[in-house]
Amino acid sequence: MTNSPDISRRDWLMVAALGVIWGSTFLVIEIALRGITPFWLASARIVFASGLVGLIWLFKGARLFADPVNAGTWVLLAVTGALSTAVPFLLISWGQQYVTSGFTGVSMASVALMVLPLAHFLVPGEQLSWRKALGFVVGFAGVVVLIGGQAFESSGTEDEIWGRLACLSAAACYAVSSVMLRKLPKADPVGLTAVTLFIGLVPVLTVALAIEGLPPAVDGPTFAALAVLGLIPTAGAFLLRIMVVLSAGPTFMSLTNYQVPIWSVIMGWLVLSEPLPPSLIWALLLILGGVGLSQYGALTRLFRR
Repeated sequence: MTNSPDISRRDWLMVAALGVIWGSTFLVIEIALRGITPFWLASARIVFASGLVGLIWLFKGARLFADPVNAGTWVLLAVTGALSTAVPFLLISWGQQYVTSGFTGVSMASVALMVLPLAHFLVPGEQLSWRKALGFVVGFAGVVVLIGGQAFESSGTEDEIWGRLACLSAAACYAVSSVMLRKLPKADPVGLTAVTLFIGLVPVLTVALAIEGLPPAVDGPTFAALAVLGLIPTAGAFLLRIMVVLSAGPTFMSLTNYQVPIWSVIMGWLVLSEPLPPSLIWALLLILGGVGLSQYGALTRLFRR
């Protein structure tokens, strides 16, 4: 059996940073949606992100794979790029029209549970153990406690069932693409980020044009929100995500999804003066306990250094 990936202090810091970045994204999306339609919002995110990462990649020499690869690798990369960007961006943009925000939060947290069986069968060194499985279930329970009953309340819309399926399908896309990233040959993280964003660019723009027509004119605050979304939660965070998956594996990367609802609640309290739920402390304890259980070996090695 292949040994589990050695998880470093740098990996822990990157996962923590991803939790903060993605947890604060909902605030910026809320601002952006005041002045732009959902599919054009998704398109703007990818346009800004691919432009920035593409320029950095060109400056670095535009290298991708360390060694020559066959046609099958390019097919795998194309599917990975679509499942990392285009498909989940479109599904979430459409699905959030018909479901509660709480259900969306639980859907994103479910990525961690979806990754477990996929990584067990497809990624050497990511075999499922009882401690890892129990830890992820405890962490997921913490997310449900944090969001509360509103996660499963009906939104009252006619297409709610399709909205829920869209959100869960987006989570499945993130889970599958995380595992597929690990199956790719050794690659430059910046190049891999740029190419996956380029792959998502064409289908997202096509859907936006076909369904919502030409892009609307936007005001200054909306443009600024779109720029922030593209440059930080999309470009920066996607680069971090790929670096974590390549370094520590998809199962460790999926710990980010438990952090997102916590930071979303805290950011809402800090920025929008929303009340903190009384369940926050219990949820935090459950989530940290789940992380501790699932990553017991990595934490032990980290603190022994």
